[in-house]
Amino acid sequence: MIHFKKVSKIYGDVAAVKDVSFSISPGEFVSIVGHSGAGKTTLIKMLLIEEWPSEGIVLFEKTDVHALSARRIPAYRRRIGTVSQDFRLLSHKTAYENVAFAMEGAGRSDEYIETNVPQVLELVDLKEKMWNF
Repeated sequence: MIHFKKVSKIYGDVAAVKDVSFSISPGEFVSIVGHSGAGKTTLIKMLLIEEWPSEGIVLFEKTDVHALSARRIPAYRRRIGTVSQDFRLLSHKTAYENVAFAMEGAGRSDEYIETNVPQVLELVDLKEKMWNF
């Protein structure tokens, strides 16, 4: 469904992302984790057509997303769910509920959510704050 093929993004003399290739299957729930400056935000911005790759291609359902016309971009973006690391969370929900909400939107079962939300929060060192708003 989503394919990054030998994607690089260069800012001046700095390679934010270099020769990255991966695929995400339909219905797959993916977390992008890494240290500050690893290129996580750059990958998301390229997927959402907020940035263009210096090299390589980003595909969504076999379509080069960077070849979409400006009028088709909003409809495309509505088909991709992202949870940002900044304050785009629902303030009336706990950390657990925010992650679960995204999984519900992806059509995951209650059993899947109950099992995986704690694992996702542990992966990003937030398990102790699971019930915090």
